[in-house]
Amino acid sequence: MMHGVGSSDAAAAASLELQESGWEELRREARKLEGDLDVKLSSYARLAARSSSSSSSTAASSPTADRSSWKSTELEIQALLDKLQDVNDAMSRCAAPAAPSNASVAQKLARHRDILHEFTQEFRRTRGNLSSMREHADLLSSVRGDITESKATGGMSPRVHLLRERASIHGSINQIDEVIGQAQSTRSALSNQRALFGDVQGKVKQLGEKFPVVRGLLGAIKRKKSKDTIILSAVIAACTMFLIIYWLSK
Repeated sequence: MMHGVGSSDAAAAASLELQESGWEELRREARKLEGDLDVKLSSYARLAARSSSSSSSTAASSPTADRSSWKSTELEIQALLDKLQDVNDAMSRCAAPAAPSNASVAQKLARHRDILHEFTQEFRRTRGNLSSMREHADLLSSVRGDITESKATGGMSPRVHLLRERASIHGSINQIDEVIGQAQSTRSALSNQRALFGDVQGKVKQLGEKFPVVRGLLGAIKRKKSKDTIILSAVIAACTMFLIIYWLSK
């Protein structure tokens, strides 16, 4: 019988060791992917800044090379984000048995999720800005003729009106994206806090189940307090009644 228990403990220890080894390996892979994403997103942001600061004539004269570079970088970043998402999911499955009793594991996992969320939001913002610049470059050549015609006639063409309205709409969309990003970050923080409070509540419940004597003592104290309250109420009522009878008998 002791031999069976020892074998069970050895198997459990081997399983725990294998689980910890898998967790650390996944964490190393996640950190490597996060470093690669940081480099790629920095390069992508520099490309966006260079494109926005370039002159309109340059952007219009060679859009093919720029778009090829943008598209290649976007595909690489999206592939890294998808891979990091898969690694985070694998980490969640690996850490699931240990997370309720190990706050450090839960915090590390939440941090990796926050990093992925921040990278995703940054990529979406930069890609949206580049898309706006590409659309602007596509319309630039046709708008030039309309602007020239408008100056000559003293009016404003419908295309110029549409361009201005579209720029205003894109500005509103960017602001909405920022608000949504802030709301998602707040939601993630609240979810982490709820998980932490749930762990604390579970531990308190386990403590109460493990120590029935303490629970019984707390119940006895509560009953004693209720009994003292009843006795005190009865004494106060008796004294009040005695005062009323004494006042009426005078």
